[in-house]
Amino acid sequence: MPEVLKAPLVVEFPFTRSLGPVQSAFLTGLRERVVLGVKTADGRTLVPPVEYDPVTAEEIRDLVEVAPTGTVTTWAWNPEPRRGQPLATAFAWALVRLDGADTALLHALDAPGPDAVHTGMRVRIRWAGERTGAITDIACFEPYDGVPDRPGGRTGEFEDPITGIVAHARLDYTYSPGRAQTAYIHALSQQRSVGERCPSCRKVYIPPRGACPTCGVATSEQVEVGPRGTVTTFCIVNIKAKNLDIEVPYVYAHIALDGADLALHARIGGIPYDEVRMGLRVEPVWTPGARYPDHYRPTGEPDADYDTYKELL
Repeated sequence: MPEVLKAPLVVEFPFTRSLGPVQSAFLTGLRERVVLGVKTADGRTLVPPVEYDPVTAEEIRDLVEVAPTGTVTTWAWNPEPRRGQPLATAFAWALVRLDGADTALLHALDAPGPDAVHTGMRVRIRWAGERTGAITDIACFEPYDGVPDRPGGRTGEFEDPITGIVAHARLDYTYSPGRAQTAYIHALSQQRSVGERCPSCRKVYIPPRGACPTCGVATSEQVEVGPRGTVTTFCIVNIKAKNLDIEVPYVYAHIALDGADLALHARIGGIPYDEVRMGLRVEPVWTPGARYPDHYRPTGEPDADYDTYKELL
């Protein structure tokens, strides 16, 4: 058995969202070096502000300014900051209750070491040099032993308010496909499609997962399927994906390979998009050095009878 594969994988995308009046005022305030909270009906001031009371679920819009100084309520030391975190050197993650607030704000606390941090210590905001209307306008908190700052009484009215933000999400991790899919990937490198048969229901699944999704029992018997198959369902793609060198429109289909009891998905080529149909018989097209088929094309065989693939829809 070949060694189980593993490889680094990055999932990254920009997330665009619009802001309601409360979050718009909060982020615009940060741009102007003002921290706003929202006051609930029972008199509590919540920072960061929310649009609905977490206790009564009532909508709340009463914005009030709080001070940029506050008290650490709890903290955890971060000895090895990761890419994209607020500070490049070791720091503490801290919950800070700003003066005038009844809840705590989570952010980085710049301190020389964990011995310099304690619950109850006084801190203040260190503002970023360039501010754009984001939580990163607060560069971090820093120790402070002066008198508490007094809020200026701002209530959320600003010129040129921030109405939307783009948050760049990224997840770095190491992915391992496991024993079953490692064998499947190795077979693909030899232009073969290999699934696994369930010892109970005798169905053949591809790509294999190492267990039968119907019976829940482990699978180990390898079965070569295809290479030809039948289009069971399909969709026509009319929007061009970024960094994908395929002209639209094109067809993406579920294909039941001969001998398999589960359809896999792939692109259909070699035929006008409006001639693709259920029951179309197809075969893989490989490009030199590729580890998987580039697309599937018609074989020229008569279409498969509906009864032969209806259970795989």
